[in-house]
Amino acid sequence: MASRSFTESASNATKSARETTKNALENPSATASNVLRQPYMRAALPFINGGIAGMTATIVIQPVDMIKVRLQLAGEGQKTGPKPTALGVTRNIIASGKALDLYTGLSAGLLRQAVYTTARLGFFDTFIGMAKTRAEDQSRNVSFGERAFAGLTAGGLAAMIGNPADLALIRMQSDGLKAPEARANYRSVIDALTRIAKSEGIGALWSGATPTVVRAMALNLGQLGFFAESKSQLKAHTNLSTQTQTFAASAIAGFFASFLSLPFDFIKTRLQKQQKNPQTGELPYKGVLDCARKVAQEEGWLRFYRGFGTYYIRIAPHAMVTLIVADYLNLITK
Repeated sequence: MASRSFTESASNATKSARETTKNALENPSATASNVLRQPYMRAALPFINGGIAGMTATIVIQPVDMIKVRLQLAGEGQKTGPKPTALGVTRNIIASGKALDLYTGLSAGLLRQAVYTTARLGFFDTFIGMAKTRAEDQSRNVSFGERAFAGLTAGGLAAMIGNPADLALIRMQSDGLKAPEARANYRSVIDALTRIAKSEGIGALWSGATPTVVRAMALNLGQLGFFAESKSQLKAHTNLSTQTQTFAASAIAGFFASFLSLPFDFIKTRLQKQQKNPQTGELPYKGVLDCARKVAQEEGWLRFYRGFGTYYIRIAPHAMVTLIVADYLNLITK
């Protein structure tokens, strides 16, 4: 009896699988639509779309990010001296190797986006969805404060998760500044993470986590908070097309993201690049405040905004590509 029941269940399952496969082959769009409507997919889509959007933007912007990091590390500890430019840094990188050196650390950049942007856009969309539900129940619109809080929280959580990949990216991009015999010559992000953890300890992978989290919160307040608010205001007060609204809102968000986050990004880069002095065993900076104090005293307050143009060119297009791709993906998977 039990054997017959088991045989019938197996037969029904096989038949059901055949029918599902047949329907999928005959009508793939309907099948894809059914899969996208599943509860687990609805919850996962903001994270998936965010990751794809962030990785797409990183492939486009990686050379600018490489130049930005080199500018921030140039003239460390010196108040006077030559002032590097984005063009000069680019010329030096290409002259010392090849154009592909501008893509140094791409694997780390992609891993960072796969972790960080997946999390921050996923968390942001989830938090905004909760805020919208709460606002609808109270017969009101979502406030800028709620959007700002969603951006701050999503950015902070994602930055803590993605710090190891961010650290590996900085180490790989700054490696070329060292003397040839002192270079680590990391082969990939996995190689960098493994060697850093082995030589400096697992905790070293979260070096600079505090400014990374603060920087991410400032950046996401500017990027996600202002993007959502700008798009809402443009929709309410203009007759622009949806695509134009998205483009304009992402440009506005890119500026605020750059302005609010650059000082924290500068400190983060310095802290993540630093390594112990072989003679003294001490680090150049003891922490965020010590780094900020030393830079202000030794290099001047304006050093925190060195390379703002390059940073904006790195942040604004990255924000625009990320937000536009994510918006498009959200639209077609709605």
